[in-house]
Amino acid sequence: MPEYLQANHSLVLQCATSLGAVITHAKRKIMISYITLGSNDLAASATFFDALFCAINGTRAFSLDNMIAYSFGPEKPKIIVTTPFDGETASHGNGTMVALAAKDQDQVDAVHALAIALGATDEGAPGNRGKHFYGGYFRDLDGNKFNVSVTV
Repeated sequence: MPEYLQANHSLVLQCATSLGAVITHAKRKIMISYITLGSNDLAASATFFDALFCAINGTRAFSLDNMIAYSFGPEKPKIIVTTPFDGETASHGNGTMVALAAKDQDQVDAVHALAIALGATDEGAPGNRGKHFYGGYFRDLDGNKFNVSVTV
């Protein structure tokens, strides 16, 4: 375990537990279980995300009347698109963003272009940002901000 974690090990575990994170004890990694995004038109979101997530090897894990869950592999976080439980209008968070991992720069370019073709709004074309980061940004049909990127 890294030295900076050893000194604060109990605090890290307490924070992780209180946040509902899943801890993989063998590797001492904190894992996000899923991310939820609100939608005002689940049918339109399904069309958008079915195509977009397929481009990064995502598949539908399950569908209900009010939500669709996407899986990206075993022990990886799911993304759930849902109508808000409280019945109010879904809205995106200011400063909130979901970052999708790409395998290479070509996949970043392809996924960004696909998102735009599916009706997303461009928030920053793919390109180098810093020495070791290549990414592009877009907003989905409900205004949720996404990044697709790779460390180079």
